[in-house]
Amino acid sequence: MKNPNSAETTNPFDFVLFGGTGDLSLRKLLPALYFRHCEGQLADDGRIICIARSDLDTEGFRSMINTKVRQHIPDEHFSQSSWDEFAQRVFYMPIDLSTIDGYDELGKMLEGREDIARIFYLSVAPTLFATICEKVREAGLITEQSRVALEKPLGRDQDSANEINDQLAEAFSESQIFRIDHYLGKETVQNLLALRFGNALFEPLWRRERISDVQITIAESLGVGTRGGFYDQTGALRDMVQNHLLQLLVILAMEPPVSVDPDAVRDEKIKVLRALKPLVGLDAVENTVRGQYKAGAYASGAVPGYLENETVPDDSTTETFVAIRAEIESWRWAGVPFYLRTGKHMESKLTEIIINFRKVPHSIYETADGFNTPNQLVIRLQPEESIRMRIYVKAWGDDMQLQPVHLNMDFNDVFQKRQMIAYERLCIDIIRGNQTLFMRRDEVDAAWAWIDPIREAWEKHNVVPKSYTAGTMGPAAANALISKEGRKWYED
Repeated sequence: MKNPNSAETTNPFDFVLFGGTGDLSLRKLLPALYFRHCEGQLADDGRIICIARSDLDTEGFRSMINTKVRQHIPDEHFSQSSWDEFAQRVFYMPIDLSTIDGYDELGKMLEGREDIARIFYLSVAPTLFATICEKVREAGLITEQSRVALEKPLGRDQDSANEINDQLAEAFSESQIFRIDHYLGKETVQNLLALRFGNALFEPLWRRERISDVQITIAESLGVGTRGGFYDQTGALRDMVQNHLLQLLVILAMEPPVSVDPDAVRDEKIKVLRALKPLVGLDAVENTVRGQYKAGAYASGAVPGYLENETVPDDSTTETFVAIRAEIESWRWAGVPFYLRTGKHMESKLTEIIINFRKVPHSIYETADGFNTPNQLVIRLQPEESIRMRIYVKAWGDDMQLQPVHLNMDFNDVFQKRQMIAYERLCIDIIRGNQTLFMRRDEVDAAWAWIDPIREAWEKHNVVPKSYTAGTMGPAAANALISKEGRKWYED
């Protein structure tokens, strides 16, 4: 049951969810709002108004989500009485998004509630962003308390992203726009900020004099599935590097903000993006690897290659894997390589950050591994969330020989309560108007400004993807990219 006396309860709100019958809404958004309801964080006068084309009424929609949303809520975290309460918050309106008529009906439902938070959440195709923003403006639905939230992808390049942002700006001010990268809602990503700026231990070490290199891996065990048509127009560089990987990089590399104020944090993030060394022309070719998975096998069975997917063109050169060697041209990080990699149908589902510290300048002890591996900080975001520190200690016995051990912190052991899913935090922050975990327009612009020359270099120099077997960690060229500097990708 929800706790009405919770100190963290939001103010009253109307959460207007466009794409209310879509996959994201049913799998993530509505479950996230249900969990926050159970925790007592949603004001009693908080409504969720779902918009889609399906010819349903509110009771029919509530019946539908009772089946389709319920299957995404684990039994141990489900309460029938809480669900019945939550369902009373949920309303449905069928609207043809291209005509003004439906928006007038929505206006009648919102009438008299102009002084409370009004969220327009666009869980729809990017091609509909401008249309919806234009129609809600024409219908007079935008108030001072209004916010618009939109999912990636935000454009295909810098020009198209600017076009979308210009269209948003015609209806909403920058302070009202919440650009979502769901990775920033993950507990461990937020813990990166806490780890860096809440502990004095790491700050003296968090610099070029102490850190040898940084590795960030986002590996997916699934392929493109039925999304091949969409994915083939996007690719891993646009789909993962431009947002998820770069967001992790900037959090790792940013300078301490002066406060937790949203713009203070985002001011430091944009400085990192602008300090990234441009990868242009042959530099981009030499410091990146494109890959595309071919048929392979997991323990569960064989999987087809990317080109064997019936939704993918037979001659597609779209990459499903990317590895990049990046550098940040700043006093803190000059000369420290940041290795990024991401791919589909890799060995396992994994998101991991490795901080490799420099080796001791002169070892007076023998070690079991000859000090081949330095001290490491291993931050795992998924599947399980943990932080591990690799250090050397004396092995038991007569000899003074060192061996590596790990200091482990498994979040599941430390925190016994249910872990929030990313969209819970993001939805609450949107309702509250907290933009800390959302991308500002200049961030989006700077990210595309760094990504676009890589893609252009691939096209100019005809860089075709190197194949890798599904179920592996990518093409051999990715290992060569890092090994030419005497390094290797971290393996647990």
